[in-house]
Amino acid sequence: MNESVQNYPGVAGSGALAAQRNRVLRNTYWLLALSMVPTVLGAWVGVQTGMLRGMGMGLSMILFLGGAFGFMFAIEKFKNSAAGVPILLGFTFFMGLMLSRLVGAVLGLNNGASLIMTAFAGTGAVFLGMASLSTVIKRDLSQMGKFMFIGVILLLVAGIANLFIQSSALMITLSVLAIGIFSFFILHDLKRVQDGEETNYITATLGVYLSLYNVFSNLLALLGIFGGERE
Repeated sequence: MNESVQNYPGVAGSGALAAQRNRVLRNTYWLLALSMVPTVLGAWVGVQTGMLRGMGMGLSMILFLGGAFGFMFAIEKFKNSAAGVPILLGFTFFMGLMLSRLVGAVLGLNNGASLIMTAFAGTGAVFLGMASLSTVIKRDLSQMGKFMFIGVILLLVAGIANLFIQSSALMITLSVLAIGIFSFFILHDLKRVQDGEETNYITATLGVYLSLYNVFSNLLALLGIFGGERE
């Protein structure tokens, strides 16, 4: 009963691995919570200044894609250095700015503030549900991740096409699909951390943040369409 764990290297190694996974998951949750601060600040700055209001949708899309992919490249490059966290937080501020056009439009509705809170609560519920589900699912979800990535590419292509088509029905359909796909991406990314497949908490945070961002923005867009009260 008093034998050292050195006599059981398998047990000791398993305990160390579990501790590492828990540490990555804990750091991911903390950094994810912290990333909400610059996101809200960026959205507030964007709404107050109206800096994106006069920008066309095409130019906004170019700015969004260029800035987002540039930040994501930098995050991956510096994820193992001290610069990784500040770059990630800068990225979330940028994403908040990009969200400000939608937030500003919803705030222009009579019940805009309540719609934003509803979207926030709904996104939180999705996150809690997927986080809880990730702790009980035992099967490997890597194949699901590949199919969802293809789905994201198709959503992106269809979204760009709709800039020219301007179809409300297509926009609503894409928003519903995006909420579903990115909800499952949250489950997929958290499961990868718990399975020890993702060991860098900055990369893990980036993946979950992008999914939450897309769930929130698409849910807010749908609420604005179907639940907005206009004068």
